Amino acid sequence: MSSPAPAPAPALSPRRRQLLDAALHVVADEGLRGLTHRAVDRRAGLPQGSCSAYLRTRRALQAALTEYVAGTLAADVAELAVDLQGCEGAEDRAVELTLRLFLRWLDERELLLAKLELSMEASRDPELARLLAAYRSRLVEVVDGIMAVRGKDGSNDRAEALVASFDGILIAALQKPDRARQAFLARSLQLLMTSMAGPATAEPTRAGA
Repeated sequence: MSSPAPAPAPALSPRRRQLLDAALHVVADEGLRGLTHRAVDRRAGLPQGSCSAYLRTRRALQAALTEYVAGTLAADVAELAVDLQGCEGAEDRAVELTLRLFLRWLDERELLLAKLELSMEASRDPELARLLAAYRSRLVEVVDGIMAVRGKDGSNDRAEALVASFDGILIAALQKPDRARQAFLARSLQLLMTSMAGPATAEPTRAGA
């Protein structure tokens, strides 16, 4: 079963992309509290008022950045899904391709840090949660599709758990010294992605049942 391709994101004008790239770095460096129009203008090297001309309120800026981060990650996952289509029965190759993407995300740490900040805010903000949901759903679909091809029962639940684990190891990798990240990711991905090939476990029984 192949996952459907996500709807393409609207094209960004060069100036809007410049502003959102600047906002990405502001959030990575200062956290979401530092995300202001003035900070974005300063980071982008633009005259004061440039950001507010495109995104009039802080709320609009925050939502646009969330869409930008989620769209960038979703596009990366969609490319990974295409690459993984030819990896049936080749677990090492699947791990290698996923590792390559994760290492690129770590090199572009601003993207991961902004996602982490926005994800925390989304736990309190339903609108931001909705904007991030498309990226997460896409990643779950990719993992679910891989396991469905291999005839695994109950794969959606397992896919959800694996995606949560992917998030966890990326956060953990961010805290590792640069020299230790690749080895840590390779070991973790090997363990996680090998679990895709294992038999689905029975649903746990309730205590006392």
